[in-house]
Amino acid sequence: MSTPPTRNSCETIPAHRGRVREGRTVKNLLVLAGVLMFLVWSYYGAEIHLSQLLSRDSFGQIVIYIKKLFPPDFSPAVLQEALKGTIETFAISFMGTLMAVVIALSIVFFASKNLIYSGLLYELEPRQGWKRAARRVPYLAAKSVLNILRTIPEMVWALIFVFLVGLGPFPGVLALGVHTGGVLGKLFGEVLEDVDAQPIESLQSTGASRLQILCYGILPQVLPQFISYSLYRWEVNIRVAAVLGLVGAGGLGQRIHIAISLFLENQLLTLILAIYILVTAVDYLSAYLRRKVM
Repeated sequence: MSTPPTRNSCETIPAHRGRVREGRTVKNLLVLAGVLMFLVWSYYGAEIHLSQLLSRDSFGQIVIYIKKLFPPDFSPAVLQEALKGTIETFAISFMGTLMAVVIALSIVFFASKNLIYSGLLYELEPRQGWKRAARRVPYLAAKSVLNILRTIPEMVWALIFVFLVGLGPFPGVLALGVHTGGVLGKLFGEVLEDVDAQPIESLQSTGASRLQILCYGILPQVLPQFISYSLYRWEVNIRVAAVLGLVGAGGLGQRIHIAISLFLENQLLTLILAIYILVTAVDYLSAYLRRKVM
């Protein structure tokens, strides 16, 4: 027979729970205090002065500049330049995204550990440490390349390629392709490492090779997400392509830089309207294509 719990043993349980709750409360308060300290440090580190932004003089300058923008310049020469810049920006974003997809697909299969050295595809393989270690080399190399590509911002890549190939749309395409290739490579890799294991196990039971498992068990799962991520990054690249022109990478951004430098505010508003129309059109087109794919 089990002995009934004594009074002391019954009283120690609530006391223990109380200490645990107190410890969690103290921990949460310390985390909150750390977040607040980080917020205050960031506020002063970024040299934020809301009084300057919200002052009467600042609002007055904003209103004066907005008045200078109107009316937009719809003269034939300006509209022709805006149309040419819009076409260039669209082409830069499209070709840059296409280049990024090619870069990502050429690297991502080496940057996914479940395809290169571990996971279901390698469970039946004899455990030979040197083989697994050898497969880690291309995995780490691919991950490093993707990290480098996406760590350097598009604007810096554009400056580098402007020095290499000169002014114009081409350095914008290269900058978007290289940076977005690193971003898509990371996104594609996360999708590949999160695939459903059941189709892989079914194909393994039939004796399928790793290449057959990749083609018939993995790619059909990840392809819709690959396309969705690519379309999303194309939407982002439309906006980025309009900015890259500020460093000489062509498109509407280059014309905006000229308009700002020469104080042509009416032409500037026309170019801003062209960017708005282009971004809205691409957003609708991307949403339509995503619905068709998904």
